Amino acid sequence: MRTLATQPGQALRPDRSFSAPAVVAACVGFVLIGALQSLYGPALPALRQEFGLSPSGAGLALSAHFVGGVTGVLAFDRAFGRIGNRALLGVSYALMALGSAAFALAPTWPLALPAALVTGLGFGGIDYGLNQLFATGFGRRSPAMLNILNAHFGIGAIAGPALVGVLGADRYPAVFLAFAVLAALLLIPLGGVRDRAPADAGAGPDGSHPGDSDPDGRSAGAARRTVALLTAFVVLYVLHVAVEAGVGGWEPSHLEAVGYSTTLAASATSVYWLMMTVGRFLVAPLTLRWSEPAIIAVSCAGMALCLLAAVQPGLAPYAYAGVGLFIAPIFPTGLPWLRRAVPAARRAGALVIAASMVGGVAAGPALGGIIELFDVRAVPLVLFVLATICLAATGRLARATRGSREASGGEPRRRAARLPKARSDESSSP
Repeated sequence: MRTLATQPGQALRPDRSFSAPAVVAACVGFVLIGALQSLYGPALPALRQEFGLSPSGAGLALSAHFVGGVTGVLAFDRAFGRIGNRALLGVSYALMALGSAAFALAPTWPLALPAALVTGLGFGGIDYGLNQLFATGFGRRSPAMLNILNAHFGIGAIAGPALVGVLGADRYPAVFLAFAVLAALLLIPLGGVRDRAPADAGAGPDGSHPGDSDPDGRSAGAARRTVALLTAFVVLYVLHVAVEAGVGGWEPSHLEAVGYSTTLAASATSVYWLMMTVGRFLVAPLTLRWSEPAIIAVSCAGMALCLLAAVQPGLAPYAYAGVGLFIAPIFPTGLPWLRRAVPAARRAGALVIAASMVGGVAAGPALGGIIELFDVRAVPLVLFVLATICLAATGRLARATRGSREASGGEPRRRAARLPKARSDESSSP
């Protein structure tokens, strides 16, 4: 049997999935997917002019990107464990490079839309693939590393529109081409990625883990518990992403409706996205001392309180910045918790990530319909209701998984931090 010393990831620790250069490359990859997702909006005026499109027609590019993203998540998950991680990530980067270049060079709109779809396929593969590998590839530091990884997505989401703003919307093809080259260059450091995650060492050939079977005939009860936990996680992910997208999409309109200038409203929205990025960097060290349920519960409570404060016009810009800070850790911190809480559902991560993408896409039209019934001033109250449901789902999950956290040594974090050798021994295979 070949050992790690004979594989490209030979410098890796037994409980790690990435070398240091591969970690840096993964963070650059997340900057790239954050920027690509955010480029379509600033490019819309140039797209409409070049191809003679209506606003809804131009918006199809982003829709195609997200359809590709969901498809990429599900396709990566189907192949995960059957094909090596380096090959899966390599295909995703290659698709993203090919799609971005084709979108930049497309002579007609019917050719540009499939290119956006291909870009989305690569986007979804990278989004799910790196999140999945970071969730298992750093031992007890995985929640911290996931927050750092996803913070780089925010950096890209801020930098992408800024770059188009500096160069001009009509230069969008050059930006897409540059990102295509960057995606291709990210194929080089993939040799530092372990082809099989450390977590696979304890799994059987079918991906099952010890304890997943039910020799006492309680499989029906275990299945019901799995479905209940997955449902709660999906609710948490769909609704918190809906809040995230809802604030990003409707904050400017709400602030203008309560008396703020267009310039200030746009600046406040930029601050919201900036605070989301900062929040993920700030929470990374906290994940080493506090459990995922505690962090997510505080995040949901803070998010809800800030949205309630945003009802007051004088507090609204600051309250929305607070929403960005509190909502930041939920997505990355929940993934390791999900994997530990539902070990029998191998595709749990793909389900919640795909569902969150759908939630993000549906949030704009759904909130728009609700606001038509009331008024744009109702935005913070509507989002407050969603945030309280997130808090309730977190509380249910915390109660349902308390026993499994204690059994796995994940509670409290400080005790686990004093036993690195024992944790390392448990995560490696003979």
